[in-house]
Parts: sequence; C-alpha cells; structure tokens
Amino acid sequence: MPEIQSPSANKKSPNTRPSNPRRPLPEQLLLLLDLARWIPISALVGLLAGSASALLLVSLAYATSLRESHIWLILLLAPAGGCVGLLYHRFGASVEAGNNLILEQVHDPTAVIPLRMTPFILLGTFLTHLFGGSAGREGTAIQTGASLADQLSIPLRLHRHDRRILLMAGISAGFASVFGTPLAGAIFGIEVLALGKLSYDALVPCLLAAFFGDLVTRAWHVHHTLYRVAPADIPPMSLLGVFYSMLAGAAFGLTALAFARLTHAIARAARRRIVYAPLRPVVGGLLVTIAVFSIGPAYTLKYLGLGIPTILAAFTTHLPPWDFAAKSLFTAVTLGFGFKGGEVTPLFYIGSTLGNALAHILPLPASLLAAMGFVAVFAGAANTPIASTLMAVELFGAEAGAYAAIACVLSYLFSGHAGIYHAQRVGRTKHRSNAAEEGLSLAVVAKRRDQPPTPVDVTNEAALAINHPESRESPRSGNA
Repeated sequence: MPEIQSPSANKKSPNTRPSNPRRPLPEQLLLLLDLARWIPISALVGLLAGSASALLLVSLAYATSLRESHIWLILLLAPAGGCVGLLYHRFGASVEAGNNLILEQVHDPTAVIPLRMTPFILLGTFLTHLFGGSAGREGTAIQTGASLADQLSIPLRLHRHDRRILLMAGISAGFASVFGTPLAGAIFGIEVLALGKLSYDALVPCLLAAFFGDLVTRAWHVHHTLYRVAPADIPPMSLLGVFYSMLAGAAFGLTALAFARLTHAIARAARRRIVYAPLRPVVGGLLVTIAVFSIGPAYTLKYLGLGIPTILAAFTTHLPPWDFAAKSLFTAVTLGFGFKGGEVTPLFYIGSTLGNALAHILPLPASLLAAMGFVAVFAGAANTPIASTLMAVELFGAEAGAYAAIACVLSYLFSGHAGIYHAQRVGRTKHRSNAAEEGLSLAVVAKRRDQPPTPVDVTNEAALAINHPESRESPRSGNA
C-alpha cells in the first residue's frame, strides 16, 4: 500500500538548508581577520600613549626635583592653580571632566574627544606638581592615552562599537605605560567601566595596547619605580594569614570609601560656594600653602606631589601612623578644588602607609602589609579588584600577590557603591540589597543616597514588595 504523505511533507521547513548554501567563513578565520585589523591599531595606540606617558614621567620628575630644590615655589601654588583654572575655563570646558568624560564616552560614544585634552592635562599636571599640589599621574595618563587614541576613530572610520573598544585600549595603554604594569593596565581598561562587569570583546585590543604602550615607554629609556617585598617577609599561607588579610582588606576598603567621599564632598562644597570656577584652585592652593608653612615644611613636604620616597619607606621602616590620613587630606583638597593630576599614586601612598601602620596591630610583616595596602586601597577606590591583584603580582611577585588578592577583594566589597570615578556604573551590585542601583552611575547613586526617599517612594516600594514578592527574592529586581 503506497505511503500517504501529508501536504506539508513537500514544504520546506524554515530551518531546512538550501541545496547550495553559501558557506560562511570559519569562525577562527573571522577571528584571525579581526585580530589582524586590531594589531596595527593597538600598536599605534600604544605608541601614542606610551610616548605621552614617557613625556609625563620625565616632566614630573623634573618638576619634583625643581620643587624640592626651591621650596619657595609652593608659595606660587595658588596663582598657578588660578592660571590652570582660567585656561580650562576659557578654552578647555569641553574636556574639564577628564576621566569621567572618557568613561561617559565609552558608555555612550558620541563626539570625538577634543585633542586639546592632551596638552591641557599634561600642562595642568606639571604645574600641580611643580608648585606643590598633592596629586598623582594616572588620571593624566588615562586622558592622554584615550584622547590620542580617539583621534584615530575618524581616519579609520570606526563605528560606535569599535570606537568604544578604541577608547578602552587607550585607557589600558595609558595606565600600563605610566606604571609599568601591562597586565594590570589591560584589565583596568575593561574593569573600570562598570562594577562587576567585564567587556571581553575589548580584551585583545586592550592587552595589545597595554603591552605596546609599556614597551614604548621603556624604549624612551624611562624607568619606573621598583617596589620590593623581601621573600623572608612573606609567610606561608595559613588560615590565620587569610583571616588577617581579610581584616586588613576591610580597613583598606573603608579608607578608600572615606577618601572618595571626602574628595567628592570637597568638590561639591567648592562648586557650591565658589561660583567662578578659576577661583576654586586659587582657594585650594592657599589652603595647601597655609597648611604646609603653618605646620612646617619639615613635617609636610612629604605629603606633596607623588610622595614616592615615603611609599618606598613604607616597605622598609616604620612610619608615623597618621601619614595615610594626612596624605588623604592634602590630596582631597588639591583635587577637590580643581587641580589636575590623578588619584592613584596618592592612593598607593595612602594604602602603603596605612598597611605600615596596621603592622602595629596585625601580626603580619610591615612590608607585606604595605604591599597589600598599596594595591588594595586603589582596588576599593577605583572598584578594580582584578586589575589591582594583577598589579600586585607584577610588582611584588605571586607569593605576595596571593595575600594582596584577598585584601583587594575585601577592599572592593567594603568600599560600597562609591569610588573616585563618578561616571563608573553599577554593572552588578556588590550586595543584593542595592540591586535597584544597577545600571546607575556612581554620581546618580550618591545623589539618590543623599536625598532621603519621599513618602510616595516608600509607599510605592512597599506596594511592589506586597504585590510582587518575587522582587524581594531576585537580586536583579529593580534594575535601572
């Protein structure tokens, strides 16, 4: 008996392949073509960022040497700040946001970052250090790396997604070249954007740009400071060692939180009370100058500039336990009132001296605690625990890096939804109780927390919890 076929048997299924399909290129070949495209771009980004970082490091070394030889230059900090403030007010308003502008452009690419950001931030940072401001250099390196890299987006005709990756590669190259830590720089470029999220699509360009940038800086015969932890000061890992590292990490995270909030509070107060922007660094410069000469240069000069000699001393000798607090205050005033520079090297100072002070309490070697604090306070303030751990491994070795990793993770958790970069976003909340803050920038998070909820908000949240009890169970409920 002949087989009876249904009418639909002769119809082709939507998923049926055509008789002569057009075979796509193998996945590996597509990846190889994409890699071949990004290698020269990343190399060019590394060349630009590495050269800018070399210029920055040489200029800051000269500024520091000149200031230490002529202490009277600190008296000119206020007028120098006024000149930089006026320069940005007249010609650099579009780039004054600095690192936050770059992060915003990575999140939502719109216009190309003006090229003037590079000379403005280089000059502003040089003057800050020459006349005695307490600031770092990472912010400058990130801004030069990203702004120079972004200039390539026009001739290369990069679309929105690729321009985003290009900016991230510029961040990585700038960070890696200024600190000599290419692995940490590569991850920093993709980790700094959002808490708890990594953009792996940019991993290869960021990695290549970071290594190229570091190689270019070294090719200019610019050397980085070496920090050492003696192998004898690294005890074998134990349960007590883990416990003490966790305690230290919590202290580092709370310190990072305090520093970020203090800096932002000073900046808000300065904007609120001093309407004319160029006057803010004048007032900040006067405060720093008065503090230096009223307390005495013999006690306060170590809190100015980068403070690298004190960082090195934290690994070898016991320091006054208040050094980390004094550096925090000097840096918060300098940056909060509008001077240019970065926060990371001061955070290294704060963390290493705090770790040195904790050696009086915790039974771990002072040099190991200094190394842990060096990276952990930065991890909490920048919300970058992975990059900070890799930095510890690159600078101090794998054995010390294991202790530092514990401290970095705990610091990241205890710093909460706060940080030095207001344009950072909450990708994944650090605790499910703050799930409603996911997707928001840290600036919006801080603003919402400063404003108590209205009765309407409380009523709406209560009604949501009653009508939709699953919203209280899911850590992803209430996403912005």
